[in-house]
Amino acid sequence: MLDPRTALLAVDNLQAWYGESHILHGVTFDVFPGEVVTLLGRNGAGKTTTLKSIMGIVGRRTGSVRFEGDELINKPSNVIARAGIAFCPEERGIFASLNVEENLLLPPQVKPGGLSLERIFDLFPNLKERLGSSQGTKLSGGEQQMLAIARILRTGARLLLLDEPTEGLAPVIIQQIGKTIRLLKEQGFTILLVEQNFRFAQTVADRYYVMEHGKIIDKLLNSEVEANLEKLHDYLGV
Repeated sequence: MLDPRTALLAVDNLQAWYGESHILHGVTFDVFPGEVVTLLGRNGAGKTTTLKSIMGIVGRRTGSVRFEGDELINKPSNVIARAGIAFCPEERGIFASLNVEENLLLPPQVKPGGLSLERIFDLFPNLKERLGSSQGTKLSGGEQQMLAIARILRTGARLLLLDEPTEGLAPVIIQQIGKTIRLLKEQGFTILLVEQNFRFAQTVADRYYVMEHGKIIDKLLNSEVEANLEKLHDYLGV
């Protein structure tokens, strides 16, 4: 078992490009086992590109991405996924022609310990009600987000990359997503979260890294937030 004092994910001097556009400029940060770490920043700061770069789904990347001590920077995305990292994109990626159960069962298990359907339905009871009757894209936005998260929990991945999970959702659904993230943390999952809704992030995160123009410009603990609200408002433009 990985020592909790050793980073589960260690990103060092990560550079990334889309075509000729240089997006990430030396991003460096760590995520330790059992943490919820949030990347904060304005739109275009490079947060989503950071998640995609960890997964190897950008045009080009250099630097270092180490997961459980293994270097992933030159490995393809399918190998990275099978190492135990799962990505839930902002656009959710629900298959329109498949119902809820088929969407859930589609991803393969890549590691032992993936959640059973019973445990998933404990987290997301709405999905059980829709199990065989609804095509994925006929679900509400909140139900689609629940399905997107539930789907990666079956894989056995222990590091979850969640991109804007509360985007466009009603407050009651946001509360449910927050409760789920806290429960997943209690169950031993490690989560790297990109989130524009800072007030939501404050209910789930242990630590924050602030990004601007493709760089990490600050970091702070959740316990330090209240003392740094003015600075955060300047960073985030809120």
